[in-house]
This record gives sequence, structure tokens and C-alpha cells, in this order.
Amino acid sequence: MERNFYDKYQYKIADKKVLVYPSDEADRPIIYLHTFSEEGDRVYEALQECRCPDFTLVAISGLNWDHDMAPWDIPPISADDTPCTGGADEYLRLLLDQIVPKAEEQIRGRALWRGISGYSLAGLFAIYSLYQTENFSRAASMSGSLWFPGFAEYVCSREMKQRPEHLYFSLGDAERKTKNPYLKIVQEQTEKIERFYRDKGIDTCFRLNPGNHFKDGTQRTAAGIAWLLER
Repeated sequence: MERNFYDKYQYKIADKKVLVYPSDEADRPIIYLHTFSEEGDRVYEALQECRCPDFTLVAISGLNWDHDMAPWDIPPISADDTPCTGGADEYLRLLLDQIVPKAEEQIRGRALWRGISGYSLAGLFAIYSLYQTENFSRAASMSGSLWFPGFAEYVCSREMKQRPEHLYFSLGDAERKTKNPYLKIVQEQTEKIERFYRDKGIDTCFRLNPGNHFKDGTQRTAAGIAWLLER
């Protein structure tokens, strides 16, 4: 295992790259962040600038994005896209059985609570995971792919394994401004899902940020994690 700057540890499990940024104090929260292209350092830097409460960040990359983060199969959503092949359950087993235990060997004390977070498909996965495991009590979905066919219906017709304490959602205000029939409903679906949880008495937040799906991803991700930590 290699230790690097920011007092971080890094290693690989099943071709997934795991970066652990341990808290300074014992018994602090842990946030698991799934990233598309190794954004861990940038997000951690942004969180340090926020002066948020002490915590451990675990950033995971090297994912088979359209497989590991997808709850079930869907065809390509555009001519130049690839299909999603639902491997989320398989990946979640790897996360819980191998990645989480090894990551938590690096922390002081125990996890006060665990959160899960992600951007785009990883934001979808964060919410989906709440229906499969009791391990996470907070979740943040930034520009989450909540347009995913059948997902809103899934959310509203099933019980989560554990009632989460806090849920954060955000989108860019231009994300729905597209002709793509899948993506154009993302704001409608996100607001519907957030409202569903809020009506159940769960502490939720929905933020609409300026820009499209690709604007300020690091800052939006850090904002969602910071909100979870400050509750």
C-alpha cells in the first residue's frame, strides 16, 4: 500500500483504485465517493477549503462506469452512446466485502457513520445502494442520472434497507435543456424523487446550480459532501 500527499493511502482491489484520505481524529464519519476519472484529490482539496468537519474520504476510480454504476440493463440513449449493463449489485458486493473493510483498516477508531456519494451515474448508484444495504446512512447524488428508465418507479415502490438520515440532490439548471428524450426529464425525475423522500420525513436538500451537466463537477461534488458532513 502506498502513502502519498494529503496523508492519503492508495491501493487497488479488483482493478479499482482506492484512495483513502484519513481523518485526523478518531471515530469520525466516512464518505465513499465514486469517481469517473480520479477526481479524489480535487474534491478533497475543495472540502478542505470549505473547512468542513473532520472526516475520512474514500475515493474509488477505475470503474467500469456503464456496468458498475448501472442498476439494470438499458440500451444506448443516443447514437454515439454505449449500453448500460446492470452490474451495480455485483460491484456493491465488492465494495462492501473488500473495499470498505480494507479502507477502514486505515482509520482511527471506527466510523461514526458512513455516507455514499457520486456524480452522474455514480449519483444514481448512491441512491440505488440504499435499497440494497444498511451500510450507508447518508447519501449525496450530484447531477445524478435519475432519468434512468424505471428508476423513479423503483424508488417509489420499494423500501430502503435503512431509513437514511440525510439525502442531498443537485443538478445544473441547463441539464434538462436537451432534445434527448431520456435526459430531458432529469430535473423532473430528480425533483420527484427528492419530494418523495421529503414527504416521508427524511431530511433532504435539492440545489439547482448554474450550467449544464459538465460544469463545476468538483465544486458540486464537494458541496454535496459538505452538506452531509454539516448535518
